[in-house]
Amino acid sequence: MAEKTDYEALAANLLKAELKRKGVTYAHLVDKLAAIGVDEKEVNVRNKLSRGKFTAAFLLQCLKAIGADSLRLT
Repeated sequence: MAEKTDYEALAANLLKAELKRKGVTYAHLVDKLAAIGVDEKEVNVRNKLSRGKFTAAFLLQCLKAIGADSLRLT
């Protein structure tokens, strides 16, 4: 069975890949999150993604903010 940290890394890598596909920087992500009512600071976003420690709700907020309508799991 995969370790919790394996799934955390997978979640972070999936989100980073979607950001890269959409050409969205962390600074742009913060602006896009603010537009949907989510208050985050760039340093906090950077830390969450580098550690892989964030909630499923945050993942979904980010995906909505960048206009991702699907997520590639492979």
